[in-house]
Amino acid sequence: MTQWSTDRATSRAGTIIGYRQIGAGPGLVLLPGAMQSSRNFTRLAELLADCFTLYLPDRRGRGLSGPPGVDYGIDTEVDDLSAVLAQTGARDVFALSSGAIATLWTALRHPQAFDRIALYEPPVPVGSPSPLDFAQRYEADLAAGDIAAAMVSAMKGTGDQRDWFTNLPRPLLTMMMRMALRGTGEEAAAIRELVPTVHYDILLVAATAGKVQRFSAIGLPVLLMGGDNSNPYLPMALDALQRELPQAERVELKGIGHIAADNVGKPKLVASELRRFFA
Repeated sequence: MTQWSTDRATSRAGTIIGYRQIGAGPGLVLLPGAMQSSRNFTRLAELLADCFTLYLPDRRGRGLSGPPGVDYGIDTEVDDLSAVLAQTGARDVFALSSGAIATLWTALRHPQAFDRIALYEPPVPVGSPSPLDFAQRYEADLAAGDIAAAMVSAMKGTGDQRDWFTNLPRPLLTMMMRMALRGTGEEAAAIRELVPTVHYDILLVAATAGKVQRFSAIGLPVLLMGGDNSNPYLPMALDALQRELPQAERVELKGIGHIAADNVGKPKLVASELRRFFA
């Protein structure tokens, strides 16, 4: 296995965007979603490292990268991904969830920087239910300093339809999260770091509400991916994007949900589709 390395790009406002790198071949950026860092895509990257050079950025506020900043918004995400593309020379991107929304906006504004994009369930608000339905409760939990409760609100708001864990009663799930957060290992530290960053994913999703038609100007080949177990607002968003994007291909993966690309999901299934699409 090719060894991992790290590097960094500098976004337009001077913020450092760090990324992990592995593999050999054409460049492919793997951009994570909410409550994820670059570490969540390491298995997916290793599955593709025989034929691509994989670049795994940490989005702002996570891991190797700098803070979100007081002016965080769509422009911030566009600047950050553009900086990574310029630094690495990669022209293809796979992105999950809110990372896929960031990729859509970047491709809309800078289409010359891309060859192809693959998007797994971008939570573009297009109706009811909405990917923002959990936001008010999450923000209240976060404002109260209750990270465990905030994580439960995010999990219940974004969880898959038939996920036994996220469907546990809220009090039980919150108690379990509080116990997990007392740990001193890497997993507990990652939770404490990542849960507050959902605030910024919410801002990005909210800024995209009512704007799905704008993406019709993206003339790139686009692979739209999703699972058949995902929250109902996610296939709704994919339906809307498929109608708008002139070169969209749609793939539904059976028996899986929103975090299929994650280390704890089904990254082999996702890798197979990416290998085909980006070949």
